[in-house]
Amino acid sequence: MITISLRPVARYWGTISFASTLYLCPILDLLLAEIPAKLQAELRLGLQEALVNAAKHGNNLDPSKTVVVRFSLIDNQYWWIISDQGSGFTPSSTIEEEPTDYLPPDESESGRGLCLLHQIFDQVEWNRKGTELRLCKQMETRRGLSLRR
Repeated sequence: MITISLRPVARYWGTISFASTLYLCPILDLLLAEIPAKLQAELRLGLQEALVNAAKHGNNLDPSKTVVVRFSLIDNQYWWIISDQGSGFTPSSTIEEEPTDYLPPDESESGRGLCLLHQIFDQVEWNRKGTELRLCKQMETRRGLSLRR
């Protein structure tokens, strides 16, 4: 089941909640509906990674647990706050260019997803418990026309 409330306008937050699943196409479509077309593919990839992490790693694909996404446009910044009902994790502060270097080979796939989030979004932050992820993408501001010749 998908629950939707309120479209994000000005400083208001929209909310989408859904049972833990990997069938994310309709959720992604809703989250990207107001995003400029030139950014949609990149942001779809990043949001998909974040939602898969919440449903799969956070909630262990337990359909009785939900993933909640709050989203808004604030001062030329798109924000997504993704929460799961899992036990959380401790994000590494060492994730830089090669986040998989410190992981065993069987776990390095997970590190790539975290690296991807850092490449796509301008801000990537977790709460202390590791159950809430805040993502921000800065929109380009249009420069005024120069009057100089």
